[in-house]
Amino acid sequence: MRKLIYGMNLSLDGYVAAADGDLGWSQPSDELFEWWLEQEKAIELFLYGRGLWETMSSHWPTGDQQPGATPAEVEFARNWRDTPKVVFTSAAIDESRWNTRVVTGDAIAEITRLKAGDGGPMRVGGARLGGAAVRAGLVDEFEIVTHPVLVGGGAPFHTALDAWVGLSLVETRTFPGGVVVTRYRRR
Repeated sequence: MRKLIYGMNLSLDGYVAAADGDLGWSQPSDELFEWWLEQEKAIELFLYGRGLWETMSSHWPTGDQQPGATPAEVEFARNWRDTPKVVFTSAAIDESRWNTRVVTGDAIAEITRLKAGDGGPMRVGGARLGGAAVRAGLVDEFEIVTHPVLVGGGAPFHTALDAWVGLSLVETRTFPGGVVVTRYRRR
């Protein structure tokens, strides 16, 4: 069975994006970016909701060709393009590029099927898709990158649950600017 990881950048008050969709508060330091790169290189399949897919696909297909791209950004862009991706959306989108497959049906059924198969770790990204996977009991590990900012509202990382989910702390790390990474494993 494959491991499913849910991890994103979030504000101290628990949002992955501000109410207007602004992500400017979550710009990583070079050290944090390199940490994210190492995490992403270990993933064999990205699972995206449409919103996060649109954010990622608007930059990373050519992120290595941007003026001033750092070596880590170049490597991140190449890894992003090369890693298989599944995008879950209720609206049809034509995205067969960059090792991407689109699923318009039942996301939880497909994630359950993928998780039951052979292979390396998968990462679910996007607040709604991630929340649905948490509610379905499919997430094995959480990677929470908390930025020292309060945005006051927006897209929440955490979702309403029917029952408690017990977690064990795996890692805590502090990065420049007061960003804190906490990793938890489901008990």
